Amino acid sequence: MSSNAILIDAGQELAAAFAVQQRFMSLAPATGALDYSARCRQVGDLGGDCFDFVPLAGNRLSLTVGDASGKGLPAALMISSVQFSLRTAALFAGHDGAALVTTVNRQVYETSLTDRYATIFYGVVDPAARTLRYVNAGHTPPLVLHGDGSVEWLETGGAPVGMFSDWVYQEGAVRLDSGDVLIACSDGVTEVENPAGEMWGVQGLESAAAQNHARSAAGLVDAIFRSMDEFSHGRQSDDATVAILKIP
Repeated sequence: MSSNAILIDAGQELAAAFAVQQRFMSLAPATGALDYSARCRQVGDLGGDCFDFVPLAGNRLSLTVGDASGKGLPAALMISSVQFSLRTAALFAGHDGAALVTTVNRQVYETSLTDRYATIFYGVVDPAARTLRYVNAGHTPPLVLHGDGSVEWLETGGAPVGMFSDWVYQEGAVRLDSGDVLIACSDGVTEVENPAGEMWGVQGLESAAAQNHARSAAGLVDAIFRSMDEFSHGRQSDDATVAILKIP
């Protein structure tokens, strides 16, 4: 086989992998009780970030934001595997998010290389109960911007999945009232730097969210990326993902 043919085959395989990854991150149809949106902006053709919204029984909705270690194809393969495992485990773990992530962690540990892991935030919103139950597995803590202006950071959980085989995760819970906004992101958002080497940080994210609180979920995603780009002058060295969920 010629070198040109090999390059063509490799390019086709890369395009197929990209298509699969993008399909994983397609948004589920919004329900009448919730407004949600997300965007993953990758540095390369394939990346290690993911987001996922999955409708569950009882009008509940799961939200996942993840970030695999490394870059490129290995990171993309791992985060896709984690995402698929979460979806599968959700069918058996019921309402127990801690048990779900504990199971996924064990699977990831047993099937990945020793230096591979992923941070994930997994939450389930119950609009009727006005609650979010969640597990933060080493991920950049999402924030809940409450209608009264107060901010709550979601940190309960444990270590990144795939890092320790026997880790037992903890589940946190927060009340979501009308006007509250959940903002989850990857560290490619908060760790973006401006030309002077200064980091945008969680302060930049919180400020952008507060200033655009009244926007729709899609509008808030746009505003956060715009604020991040204005600060960094368009510099981006890591995959960046933002996921928003609003309570009407």
